Amino acid sequence: MIRVVLVDDQLLVRTGFQVILNQAPDIMVVGEAATGREAVDVARRTLPDVVLMDVRMPDLDGIEATRRLRATAPVDGPPRVLILTTFDLDEYVFAGLQAGASGFLLKDTRAADLLGAIRTVATGEAVTAPTVTRRLIAHFVSSGPQTPRDRSRLDPLTRRERDVLTLITAGQSNREIARTLHLSEGTVKGHVNRILAKLELRDRVQAVILGYRCGLVPLDA
Repeated sequence: MIRVVLVDDQLLVRTGFQVILNQAPDIMVVGEAATGREAVDVARRTLPDVVLMDVRMPDLDGIEATRRLRATAPVDGPPRVLILTTFDLDEYVFAGLQAGASGFLLKDTRAADLLGAIRTVATGEAVTAPTVTRRLIAHFVSSGPQTPRDRSRLDPLTRRERDVLTLITAGQSNREIARTLHLSEGTVKGHVNRILAKLELRDRVQAVILGYRCGLVPLDA
């Protein structure tokens, strides 16, 4: 069961999310909050797997709340944060991911896509709205030209791990990578964990950015 905390300053929005999530047999809402500060308190008490986080809220905004949640270290690790907002603006995407968020979706996302995103984030993968993914990658990749140092960061990887990183960069999920490379999902997950550890990356978003910077996949592919 995926434990979720809903965070939004509008009761109507939280109620709408509650209705959607209650339809999923594998997702359970364990708490709600109307401010970023409440979100931190509720999450620390309920220990959710995923926090659905609004951006603009009184008292403490969603970006700072995300940063504080990701800085905590319960036994099972800090909760994954999926940011939901009506604002399709770069500043929120960049700040949220830098604060440690694992995903970014717009509030007009379809119910099925929202449920899928929660399940994806709960497994440790990252989610970004299709409308901002390319712009996000372009922003980080264009922050500096590819250098030998970028490419040398991949030296610790085995050939198979490099193959997996290439497919991660291309946007494939663990299931898709498993099918492409004829491996089990468990084996792929192991490769992903080792890639993140060897390259000292926080999550798949950082892995995608590094993959593009190293030229594993052309930015215009």
